[in-house]
Amino acid sequence: MTLSLRPRRMLDDMPSVFSNFFDDNVLGFDGFRTKNLPASNIIEEENRFLIEMAVPGMKKEDFHVEVENGILTISTEKEEKKEKKEKNYRRREYNYLSFERSFSLPDTVKQDDIHARYENGILSLSISKKETSKKLPKKAIKID
Repeated sequence: MTLSLRPRRMLDDMPSVFSNFFDDNVLGFDGFRTKNLPASNIIEEENRFLIEMAVPGMKKEDFHVEVENGILTISTEKEEKKEKKEKNYRRREYNYLSFERSFSLPDTVKQDDIHARYENGILSLSISKKETSKKLPKKAIKID
């Protein structure tokens, strides 16, 4: 079994006449469909699935990880404000980062056995498989 990404793109249903405009790098941005989604790796091991997401500069408290009805959702929302006042000027900087990424979980995983860890800019989730989904070793059958 494999995990499948359930992308959320609001303009996927637009007529194809717009596809070149939204797919090309027009006016210095990557189109309306792309968001700042972190790079993700999905790794299947014998006893579990691993999801690794590159999200540097965050704290573990910034993440929200939920599972409901077979959908694993990872999201964050972080806002930073900096203000510097000097005699002749005032400088304000705002930074806002948010994303939401959802994964459809197969029936072969234990939804109540998901563990998350954030270390060195990598969010790692371990999702245990059910016993029935584990591959059994190859066995030769003797013919009588």
